[in-house]
Amino acid sequence: MFAIVDIETTGDHAGANGITEIAIVLHDGKKIEGKFSTLVNPGIPIQKYVQSLTGITDEMVATAPPFNSLAENIFNLLKDRVFVAHNVNFDYSFVKKQLAHEGYNLTTHKLCTIRLTKKIFPNLPKYGLGTVCRELNIQVNDRHRAAGDALATSLLFELLLANDKSGELDKMVKKNANRYLPPHVNESILDELPQTSGIYYFHNKAGKVVYVGKAKNIRKRVVSHFSNNKPSKQKQDFMREIHDITFKDCPTELMAALLESIEIKRLWPAFNKSQKHYEHQYAIYTFEDRNGYLRFGIDKKKKFLQPIASFSLFAHAHSTLWQWVKTYNLHPSLCFLDRTTSANEDLPSVTFHNELVQQIIADAQKELKTFLIKEAYNTYILVENGKFYGMGTIETEAKEALNTHFIKEQLTPYPENDVVRSMLKAHIAEYPNKLIYLE
Repeated sequence: MFAIVDIETTGDHAGANGITEIAIVLHDGKKIEGKFSTLVNPGIPIQKYVQSLTGITDEMVATAPPFNSLAENIFNLLKDRVFVAHNVNFDYSFVKKQLAHEGYNLTTHKLCTIRLTKKIFPNLPKYGLGTVCRELNIQVNDRHRAAGDALATSLLFELLLANDKSGELDKMVKKNANRYLPPHVNESILDELPQTSGIYYFHNKAGKVVYVGKAKNIRKRVVSHFSNNKPSKQKQDFMREIHDITFKDCPTELMAALLESIEIKRLWPAFNKSQKHYEHQYAIYTFEDRNGYLRFGIDKKKKFLQPIASFSLFAHAHSTLWQWVKTYNLHPSLCFLDRTTSANEDLPSVTFHNELVQQIIADAQKELKTFLIKEAYNTYILVENGKFYGMGTIETEAKEALNTHFIKEQLTPYPENDVVRSMLKAHIAEYPNKLIYLE
């Protein structure tokens, strides 16, 4: 038992829009059992571009019944049937939200005729309702009106049933009972995803990456994105944009997390919100003033200058410099931390002060060690002079081969960023036994 549904709306997502027209064709899998259609007063203005597309104006719906007066009847027509629509997630999200607002919980199975058409007629140029009907010689009357499109979808549905030789409809209804797959994503893509750790990419129609994620189990994580059909504009735009899914295996969760951050910074995907802030890096430099004092100063990181230490925030650099002043008993005015000191005030001797600065530099350099972090079997992360270099597989574990030059030839280099540094610092603190120090 099926209910073939088409709606017209005030806008493109259910979160802030309403239904202006609804049509339901009841079908028993062999023939049409009944029809229902009506204009609906949405209670809000219809967007101008929608009026141009559908021909439904504010004046036309002004005297139409509001959805609350139709809700009980619509719910009764749908509740015991499979909800069928062309791009079912769109229609279902609107109808479910509107019914829920009136106290009705719609929990029917869904069937998308876009997806079913792709299975049964895989070589069509496009799968919009107009193109499909034209390619399959289905007559459409009153296009972009609910009754006309619902009837056209019912004719398409009958054609799909007649050509469904491998039971695709039954498989799709059962499989998608609690799954809201994007209309442009083929079910087989999900079946091909591995159940291993790594990162995954969602691509738009042009092939551009619009989202990057990490996962302990790639298939499970990807499917979880489609476990609900929230009516928000962000969710609906997200679902419409996804046309393909690709992935990269990573031996461990840490490597997946590092690569996710690197790829977000590289690709700047539209739907990744975190990690997309610009990094304003700061550094502590040293220089000799006209009186011979070696002085520390904080500045934005310079491409061709070697810093004593680097920081993501100015505040971190400032607190580190104060820590050095207190630990090594430096004079604050010689580090630009105390601007109240008089020019005639006694300062330490140049020799004494410069020896302290040189000691601080030496101690800071000692902390910038080169080491490997051993992950899964023969996979490593290289930190060179305190900075993330890259990661990958090293084909030999012979100690004589574990020199920096050989290792760098084996690994894939990647750019470092704040998130990568933070993750590595936390991992090193938790698993110090994983470190292999190199000369």
